[in-house]
Amino acid sequence: MPQIPIIMPQLGESIAEATIVRLLVKPGDQVQTDQDVFEVETNKATSSVVSPCPGRVEKLLVKVDESYPVGALLGYLEASAEDVARLGLDQPANGMDAPANGAEPAREQGAVEARPIRVEPTIRGLPVPANAAGASYMSPRMKARMAELGLHAADLSGIAGSGAAGRLTIQDFEKFLANLEKNKLSQASSMRVAVADAMRRSWTRPLATVALPVCVDALLAHRKHCDPKPGPALYALRALALALAENSAPAGRLVGSKIVHPSTIDVGFAVEAEDGVLVPVIRNADQRTLKDMVARYNELVDLARQRRLPPDATVGSIATVTNFGTFGLTWATPIPLPEQTLVLGMGAGRRVPSWDEKKGQFVPVMEANFTLSFDHRVLDGGAAGRLLARIAVLLGEPAKL
Repeated sequence: MPQIPIIMPQLGESIAEATIVRLLVKPGDQVQTDQDVFEVETNKATSSVVSPCPGRVEKLLVKVDESYPVGALLGYLEASAEDVARLGLDQPANGMDAPANGAEPAREQGAVEARPIRVEPTIRGLPVPANAAGASYMSPRMKARMAELGLHAADLSGIAGSGAAGRLTIQDFEKFLANLEKNKLSQASSMRVAVADAMRRSWTRPLATVALPVCVDALLAHRKHCDPKPGPALYALRALALALAENSAPAGRLVGSKIVHPSTIDVGFAVEAEDGVLVPVIRNADQRTLKDMVARYNELVDLARQRRLPPDATVGSIATVTNFGTFGLTWATPIPLPEQTLVLGMGAGRRVPSWDEKKGQFVPVMEANFTLSFDHRVLDGGAAGRLLARIAVLLGEPAKL
């Protein structure tokens, strides 16, 4: 009697791989149409692979706790010639799928060759290659192994998957781990791990950035006559605080269907420390003048660089200011902290021509790009643009800060 293949089906939307949990039959067993043959587990649920027709189980090619991609050959079923014809398998194909472990099954006389099956996982009905989503579709076995090693999906983004439609399989994962040992490895500092964790959590939100070139001549002139001199980032921090004091909604956090408005205007500022960034906080920045904040600002910068900030100096801020211009950068898109909605960035100043209406000619001005990155769930581009424009106006009147 001819043999027909038992193939791993696509068990639901976005599913490209399943793990064999239990063998429900053994070679020699008689089965009926749609009888459960294997119990399998996907990242969605536990389900079954069924027999395509009545017959006798001839051979099983799978192992329990192994993962197999959609379209993989799982075994053979001895069936009647009528059932083979009914399933459209009476015409030989050019080749057959090999099992996921790479072993070539022996073809017995009378076996019907399994036709190659190309299955692409779908999302909401649209065909999407699995590798376009990185390692977002992971089997329970993969998740357990990653949890054991302390890894995250982002750590696997550079691995090419060999499963259906480029799906990352457990075999790909174990090969990746083996190859890691061939490279030079160094332990990431606790600071770098903390920054990575914060950025991963931040990136779960839809983020956007708006930008505005701002003339900083007035700011620089004002700073020359100050004693002690405020840092450029402190000017930006004070302007942001005043703008948010006028309307705190842009700094609100979305929790469910509610916007949680800040009770105080506590603004943080980024300080580069060894192998990372710390964000000390200026409390009630809207109620303290620029001059009053200079000493506290300088103190916090020193403590941050020494990594001696007290715990209460780094929590509870509603927004952050970062001066990426200190690295010579003119444009950047900083990412807000997970508990914040906003981050204001300032670039390096450059001398550029600006049209002077009164003189009817171009004049040189010092200009810096200011960017505002925000959680798009809370803020739209128009509101973010108005907030940034208000900050620019305030920076143009530094004496009032």
